[in-house]
Amino acid sequence: MKILFTGATGFIGNYFINKYKNKYNIKTFSFLNDNFEKLELFHIDTVIHLSALVHQMGGASEEEYEQINVTQTVALASKSKNSGVKHFIFMSTVKVYGEETKKAYTEKTICKPQDDYGKTKLKAELQLQKLQDNDFKVSIIRTPIVYGYGVKANIKNLVNLVNKVPILPFGKIKNKRSMVYVGNLCYLIDEIITQEKAGIFLACDEEPLSTTRLCELISNNLNKKVYYIKIPFFTFLLKMIKPSFHKRLYESLEVDNTQTKEILNLNNIYSVEDGIRLMIKGEVK
Repeated sequence: MKILFTGATGFIGNYFINKYKNKYNIKTFSFLNDNFEKLELFHIDTVIHLSALVHQMGGASEEEYEQINVTQTVALASKSKNSGVKHFIFMSTVKVYGEETKKAYTEKTICKPQDDYGKTKLKAELQLQKLQDNDFKVSIIRTPIVYGYGVKANIKNLVNLVNKVPILPFGKIKNKRSMVYVGNLCYLIDEIITQEKAGIFLACDEEPLSTTRLCELISNNLNKKVYYIKIPFFTFLLKMIKPSFHKRLYESLEVDNTQTKEILNLNNIYSVEDGIRLMIKGEVK
């Protein structure tokens, strides 16, 4: 089977290509570096679209999110359909549901995105679904935070913090945050390709983690002795100064993908403990 991958230079794309290169004939395309007009898709069976504009620390305009997350996505899907591609897999996000909440999101939860990233991802989903017919399947995968060896952004910053600071004010935090190890996500993608299933799918590890438990697993695998203490004043101060950080550290964002597992008849192949260990130490090739 011939697959075209966008976003192949990211750690998810790298993982999938290394893991499944002997199963699929994989080609890659970059909207940044390649010419879309010259892209040939006539012999491609499945397109996996990972490239996107995610949260930017320096900020990004609404127009930039629209261009990359919607316009480019729909253009690629339309070209794929017109070229005879049978299956289009789109990497979306749980941000289409909204922000942190005490109730677990499911595949059927009503979407109420709050930021430009979530809004444009949902808009792309809806336009992709309009393209679907009997000859062109569309699969949408919504993910929480994806982690693994080579991950960047918030998870990498947390690992660096745990590695360098022996006392952290993250003790006794009892929130629940779902994440997905990259190996579990890529296994899900592989099953969707193999089973040729269309629809909306949720990816997540079997159990959510509190911030405290996540830090403990990271420090254990780093072989670092870290003391986690609870400082009420720190919680209040962080909420006032950095409310976005406070939400990620103290509030819950949980997903329940029971329906996805039932439709595909699968379970994750890595536990949360496995995932954190492999994120720190890497998988043996």
